[in-house]
Amino acid sequence: MKILAILGSPHGMKGNTARLLEEVLAGANVKGAEVEILSLARQSVKPCIGCDHCHRQGRCPIDDDFETIKEKLLACDGFVLASPNYIFSVSAQLKALLDRCCGVIHCLALEGKYGAVVETSGGGDDSEVLAYLKRFIRSLGAVSVGGVGSPMAGERTFPDQEALFARARDLGGELVQCIAERRAFPEQEAPRREFAARMEQLVTRMKDYWPYEYDYWREAGRL
Repeated sequence: MKILAILGSPHGMKGNTARLLEEVLAGANVKGAEVEILSLARQSVKPCIGCDHCHRQGRCPIDDDFETIKEKLLACDGFVLASPNYIFSVSAQLKALLDRCCGVIHCLALEGKYGAVVETSGGGDDSEVLAYLKRFIRSLGAVSVGGVGSPMAGERTFPDQEALFARARDLGGELVQCIAERRAFPEQEAPRREFAARMEQLVTRMKDYWPYEYDYWREAGRL
């Protein structure tokens, strides 16, 4: 089983977010998962330019690392999105990646996969960013297993750290268990169907402009 972790901190593996992510991935390792970490601090992901090429052709024309990251997401069994809380949202590094996933979202291309989220902050408001990332996971077509977040207490340290790290390891183990069991989350089903209907209507309405996505849906037997 392959778990892909995408770390959005500009501090890479030296930061607070990486420290909490390490505990989540330790929990996944204990359950037998193979883990790969992609630090966006070491990747080139430029902002989306709204050219619609991904909707028309299925690939982004920008010359950077996005397509490689996308292929890793498509190939993994589960994934973790990790980011510091910067001004009530994710880091610029992670936001650039999320924006570039618009074609993946239109196709719900990560359907059948499971995701979890990690967040850290300087002083709180963790729930808002955690909720945003969980919603993003569901918009990809994947199932959100949950998340863990915390303000920092110092460099790579946290309040109630022992309990926090235990929750983080539990989350990593839970992610692996959900994948292995193909666990259902009934509370996510109705919103998933509603969002899928929105994407179906959008892609159908734009079929003359977005042929790749229209063909993707048609070949999947959804149209």
